[in-house]
Amino acid sequence: MSIIVNQISKTYGDQKALDNVSFSIDKGEVVGFLGPNGAGKSTMMKILTTYLKASEGNGKVNDHDLNANPLEVQKSIGYLPEHNPLYLDMYVREYLEFNNSVYKTDKERIDEVIDLTGLRPECHKKINQLSKGYRQRVGLANALLHDPKVLILDEPTTGLDPNQLMDIRQLIKNVGKEKTILLSTHIMQEVEAICDRVIIINKGHIVADKSLKELKENQEQVIEVEFDYRVEEEALKNLSKVKEVKNIHDFLYEITFSVEKDMRSEVFDFAHDNGLKILKLNQKNASLEGLFQELTKE
Repeated sequence: MSIIVNQISKTYGDQKALDNVSFSIDKGEVVGFLGPNGAGKSTMMKILTTYLKASEGNGKVNDHDLNANPLEVQKSIGYLPEHNPLYLDMYVREYLEFNNSVYKTDKERIDEVIDLTGLRPECHKKINQLSKGYRQRVGLANALLHDPKVLILDEPTTGLDPNQLMDIRQLIKNVGKEKTILLSTHIMQEVEAICDRVIIINKGHIVADKSLKELKENQEQVIEVEFDYRVEEEALKNLSKVKEVKNIHDFLYEITFSVEKDMRSEVFDFAHDNGLKILKLNQKNASLEGLFQELTKE
């Protein structure tokens, strides 16, 4: 096991942020750690990186005990916190060279992570000249410098525009082919795009732990589509395998299909045949959305 969490609790004064949490993650798994704001995600990650100490319970990362061997834990993980701490006045390469001297790894590794994270076009710039997306790449490059076996990423796509978000997701997915990743997020699409498994936490308790494959079995699929003109709901209901149609507002519709097959092509054909333009077209995993809402609602 890459990560073992055994009955961990964390209390801040009278507030219990984590309450008897247990789970384990195998080598090579990419796991989404889902939950609403304040659920305990960041606290759990800070405990796994040994930044915080659990009030009760214990765990292991790469067979190193969190309490007994915190330095060995730190050496074996790469961590990207929610608020990526960077020295903005440093150049990208200068920053990585500085951290490389701390890790005492080969200098060749700097060029390896620059290429791995797509930083080559920007590595001559100061960090304060970079976009948010490229700053996240610098943080990820830094987390990968010492070639850790486990990556812990806390809300890695927060604040990114759609293009940056897609780039960082693909980057994490590529890195996940060789490493164990625990990814904290509250974005469903993030989990669907990157992860093998999802753990949902709410109010300090684990409320679900399922593989994405399991969630996709007997899945309902929701297509969110925005046309350039109003469409009669009855017309959309005539599409194959449609279970429900909702007009969200104006020209935006949610169409629920009772089939796993990607039905976006059917919606596109409908628009073409009816002389409509599609302004937005998204696919959602209704099983994951529904499970999250059901387990985290007040």
